[in-house]
Amino acid sequence: MHPIERLRFVARSQGAPADLLVGESAAALAAFRDDPPGLVAACRRIVDRQLTCAPLWWLCARMLTAPDPFAEARDAVEAVESDPTARLLARALPDGAAVAVIGWPAQGLAALRRRGDVAVVAVDVDGDGYELERELSHAGVQVDVAEARGVAAAVAGVQLVVLDALAVGPGSALVPAGSAAAAAVARQTGTPVWLVGGAGRLLPARMFDALVDRWSQGADPLSATEEVLPLSWCDRLAGTSGVVDVAEGLQATDCPVAPELFRLAG
Repeated sequence: MHPIERLRFVARSQGAPADLLVGESAAALAAFRDDPPGLVAACRRIVDRQLTCAPLWWLCARMLTAPDPFAEARDAVEAVESDPTARLLARALPDGAAVAVIGWPAQGLAALRRRGDVAVVAVDVDGDGYELERELSHAGVQVDVAEARGVAAAVAGVQLVVLDALAVGPGSALVPAGSAAAAAVARQTGTPVWLVGGAGRLLPARMFDALVDRWSQGADPLSATEEVLPLSWCDRLAGTSGVVDVAEGLQATDCPVAPELFRLAG
């Protein structure tokens, strides 16, 4: 595929898996090996079109700050493709637990497929609840689908809430809409909340703030499909080093600060 076509693919692939977007972006950006200004412009276009995909901010930041951007891109793609988060999360899930999830949790789904002994309550906030039920049922996982208005009852009836994060900063995370309501109910009922990050999703403050500021400029709080969740509402953070205390998990942040990404693409 021509590099420009790859960039167009990334721009229009809303909802595509992060590992696919990172791989396609890295391949497209390789075309700018001898054009540093072009690389900066292309990275800005990528994050402009995929604002809430933290692994793309992470990929571009690593490339823009590395002595060898293309060796760095290869390392980033390998890190995403070999991300152990789902496997480690699956291993950490309590035996036989009832688990609530929100929307279509990409990382959480991969973990739950591995565990046939857990029961899942899927809160359908985006119309994908029954598709999620089919996915997990094929893996032998028991699933009940709850409407978004039933989030309180769904959380009250489980032993654990697992929330996927789109991006994680030092004090908060960008998560699918509905996650904050689930976490708030969980805090009142004493139900643990595990936030799932993974490769490329942990960002330093300046990078996370740039992502959220850019996202919030075009998001209507009453209809947005994402929202900000305080990390203080979460008990554990699942990532490449396993399921650990939030403060410990944040130490795995490996994204540099690339001020070049703070400007809009021209």
